[in-house]
Formats: sequence, C-alpha cells, structure tokens
Amino acid sequence: MKDPKGYTDAMTRCCGLEEAPEGAAYGSVDDTAQTAAISSAQHTRLTTRAAALSTAVALLLIALKAWAWLASSSVAMLASLADSTLDFVASLITYYAVRYAAAPPDNEHRFGHGKAEAFAGLMQSGLVALSGVLIAAEAVPRFFVHTQISQGMASLAVMVISVVLTAGLISAQTQAIRRTGSVATRADRLHYVGDLISNLAVMVGIGAAAWFGWVWADAAAALIVAAWLAWGAYHVAREAGDHLLDRELPDEARARIRALAESDPQLGRVHDLRTRTSGPYVHIQFHVELAPSMTLEDAHQIVVAAEERIRAEFPTADIIIHPDPRGRAEPHGHEDFERRRGH
Repeated sequence: MKDPKGYTDAMTRCCGLEEAPEGAAYGSVDDTAQTAAISSAQHTRLTTRAAALSTAVALLLIALKAWAWLASSSVAMLASLADSTLDFVASLITYYAVRYAAAPPDNEHRFGHGKAEAFAGLMQSGLVALSGVLIAAEAVPRFFVHTQISQGMASLAVMVISVVLTAGLISAQTQAIRRTGSVATRADRLHYVGDLISNLAVMVGIGAAAWFGWVWADAAAALIVAAWLAWGAYHVAREAGDHLLDRELPDEARARIRALAESDPQLGRVHDLRTRTSGPYVHIQFHVELAPSMTLEDAHQIVVAAEERIRAEFPTADIIIHPDPRGRAEPHGHEDFERRRGH
C-alpha cells in the first residue's frame, strides 16, 4: 500500500508545522522512528508534558463546545464536541501510554515496554473512527429534517477560541515529536491537526446556516469532519501497525548506522543489518567481518568501539554485533532470515 506522505506533508505545510530534522537521526514524520539525540528520561519528560497539555486543552474545548451546542443546536458543533470528547479520551490514553512505554526493561519484558505507544495509537484510531461514524449518522438526517441554527455568533466565537488553542497545542506537540519521534504523541497530534481543519469547516457551516439560511451547510460541515476523522484513523492505525510489526528504520538511518560501523578499517563489511523501534528505544543488530587471526580480546574492543560510535548518534540504541571471520563467513541462523542476507 502506498504511503500517503503527501497528506502529512500538506497538513504540516498548511498549518505551519514543518518538521525539520534538527539533529533527528531517524527520518521524516512518516518514518517509523524519528528521534533526536536525547536520553530516554528526556523522551519521557517531553512526551508526558505534551500529553498532559493536550488533555487540559481537550477538557477546556469540551466545556466550550458543550455550551455552544446546547445554545445553537448545531449538528456541526455537536460533531466538533464529539471529536473533542474522544480527543480527551485519546489524550488520556497517550498520557499513560508514554509513561508506561518509558519504563525500563524488566525480567518479563527484556526489550522494554515501548510498544505501548503503538497500542495507544491503535486505540486512538478506533476512537477516531467511531467518532466519524457517529457524526455521519447524526449529520445525514439533517439534510432532510432542517433545524434552525441559533446563537450563531456565540458559536463562531467558541470555534475561534478552539482554533487558537488547538494551534498552540499542535505547535507544542510538534516540538516534542521533533525531539522524540513518539508514535503516540504523533497520533495524538494528528487528532488535533484534524480538529484544526474540522473547526474551520464547522465555522463555515455554522456561518452559512446562521447568516444565509443554508441549513444544509451545517450538516455538510459535519460530514466533512466525519470524512476527515476516517482518513486520520486509517493513518494512525497504519503507523501504529508499522511500529508493532517492527518496520525497519528509514534507509537514511540504516545507511548512517552502516557508515558509523564501517568507519574503522579493522571492521569489515556490515551485513544482516536489522533495526526496529520500541517507544524511546532503538534495537540494532548486524554481522561484521573481522580478520580471522584476530584475538577475541581485540575483536571485542573493535566491536565495543563500533557500538560507542553508533550510540553517540543513537543514544537510546540497544546494539548487538556478531563478528564473522573475514572471507570464511558461512550462513547461519534461521533459513528464512538468511534469505535476506546482505541487506
């Protein structure tokens, strides 16, 4: 399935959310991982702060939109209220997920707990999809049973406040993602980018219904919100699935890992390179060729030095390097993985 990169790029450009790498080692917003040179503690602090902020903003938006919906009877406002309510639930999920994901490895989870972020992303996608279905079910009958929109100016004022608060939150989340590459935070931000677009659609629908008598515009705005949420749910689920299925780091990151390892002339060609992410951690393993006459102690020192070079740019990396005798390396390991030898 083709990666809908143009979608994310368009959204980040239109909302002023360009994600320049700024030292990020692992790629762009569509990559499985994008993590700057920070520690796992910094990762936890940044993602937790972003999740707490999104939870607070969602609560405020729920209160404002509930008042506006009760005052106006707008189905578009109801759609936006439902969206913000599910955003609040999703933000709570994100808050606890990023904290759990940052827990260090234990005896039962030797690779850490990082995939909790991806599970949170899947739960968020389900909530977003449910929201879209409920909104569409409420909006379609409004095309046939017209309801007068009242308190149009007050509702529009609420939406303006919502746009300002959401834009500020998205900016804070973008900064956190630039430094952490958090899947859960990125999924949470996608909700609020959707909110920003849907809020604008709701403003158009309410304004058209209140000022021009185009009652159908209110329901049409709600359907636009529902369609947007469905697309966002697909995008979040796809990225979370990539994380859970151990998708490789981007080619640029893999090439950099290979270059760092092979920068020592004593260390030969890197092969069987495998990478994956798990929350704040990156797991890297590969084989290298060393001189067959080399002592075990010398080989150990060369391998450790390679690990240190890689970890200098990938500080949360867990690295396993397997040495092979140069010129005499024979395939070993499970045959299904041997088919990928040389990659």
